[in-house]
Amino acid sequence: MKKIFVFILTAAMLLCAFSLQTAAADKITVYVTIANGSLVMTHEAITVTDIDGDDLITLYDALYCAHEAKFEGGAAAGFDTATGDYGLYLLKLWGVENGGSYGYYVNNAAFANLAGEIKDGDSLAAFVYQDAVGYSDVFCYFDTSTASVAEGGSVTLTLLSIGFDADWNIAVVPTESAAVSVNGSDLSTTDAEGKVTLVFDTTGTYVISASSSTQTLVPPVCIVTVSATTPETGDTMIVFVTAMMLCLIAAAAVLLARRNSYEK
Repeated sequence: MKKIFVFILTAAMLLCAFSLQTAAADKITVYVTIANGSLVMTHEAITVTDIDGDDLITLYDALYCAHEAKFEGGAAAGFDTATGDYGLYLLKLWGVENGGSYGYYVNNAAFANLAGEIKDGDSLAAFVYQDAVGYSDVFCYFDTSTASVAEGGSVTLTLLSIGFDADWNIAVVPTESAAVSVNGSDLSTTDAEGKVTLVFDTTGTYVISASSSTQTLVPPVCIVTVSATTPETGDTMIVFVTAMMLCLIAAAAVLLARRNSYEK
């Protein structure tokens, strides 16, 4: 009887795990930033499903779902695509039609076209070129997209730009003398190494971005969360609770073993 019970329990656990894995594969969460000259989405968590039914979750699906979730009128009003010699490309982003002059990056790397597959946890950035003739807009990003700090603490960020070297190879370089803003207000400037240090005196969530007087920067984003307690204190509490749970599980296992021995 006990063997049958164990078999049924094991089968149920495997079925549950398979179901969870299948459900997870049907949708993912990605973090979307969209710029239309200025930021209109800032590293926002978007649930993405296979919209076009091609059995892949792609950049197209992510941008479609982002418009459905955040653009007034949904994807039908703000998003459109077409297929050309180089694959699927944008016709409209965040309600802007400019002849196909858009850029999109996944985890700070350029994507060939919208049909590229993406993964759970990816960070996506799409933007409307401000220079639709010379394409001089410079894609840039901070070395971290999120940061946590205690009230009164500081965060040091490095702003990096993607360009090309003399041989037209992709090059990542520090972005010097960029104006760094906090919630839309310029507060500091990056140094020769692209670094900037910001101090946060009040709890809350802050959107960090940057601009330049000499380049057209695609606005980068870092979300800083300022709490009243240090992140280390929170980590210690998590460790403590986890240890307590493990102790309770171990104690329950010992009691169960003793009970089984008595029954024998």
